[in-house]
Amino acid sequence: MTSASNPVSPASRNSQPYRIVLTGGPGGGKTTAADLFRREIGDSVVVVPEAATMLFSGGFPRAESEDGLAAVQHAIYHVQRNLEDVQAARYPDRILLCDRGTVDGAAYWPGGGEAFFESLGTSLEEELERYDAVLFFETAAAGQISIEGGNPIRTESLSEALSLDQHLRRLWSQHPHFHLVRHANSFFKKITFGLAHLESLVGQFQDGNGTDVQS
Repeated sequence: MTSASNPVSPASRNSQPYRIVLTGGPGGGKTTAADLFRREIGDSVVVVPEAATMLFSGGFPRAESEDGLAAVQHAIYHVQRNLEDVQAARYPDRILLCDRGTVDGAAYWPGGGEAFFESLGTSLEEELERYDAVLFFETAAAGQISIEGGNPIRTESLSEALSLDQHLRRLWSQHPHFHLVRHANSFFKKITFGLAHLESLVGQFQDGNGTDVQS
């Protein structure tokens, strides 16, 4: 796992609860990891569901034109942000496990990520500061393994999934507490490795130090 240089300090936002974002390219296993960890840890954590999946599974239309794609990503951003804030208000004493975060939309934005943040009146640095740690699950497409089956809303090809994974990593790796869970031929081993690191991050917060683990 890696940690980025030139860190942005999430501690400067001085807000609770502690937020860990689980992200990565399509077919990385993040949603499975979040669900398994919630079952294992119980009431000390609460999952913030993925906004895009909620919207698309509820009938929100997809789009192919640039204006349509921009409108979709605006909607996802605002839903994601408000889902996090609702869960934080409902469970102020729990750790939030965010299935994706507000930075993700930049990887899907037509014309590049900087335009995404400008259109929303924010910045990459400001959005990174919403989170205390990032656990990035590399897509199975990195090993040329099918990403079908995990999420019926997913439509990406292997090449598209790999491209998104790389773009997302470039964005999220600028967070000072960025951790990479690489693709493994054994999905069980990958999830076990990711869960162990997630447990370590949660344990640090519960112990009261909130510091990073280097590995």
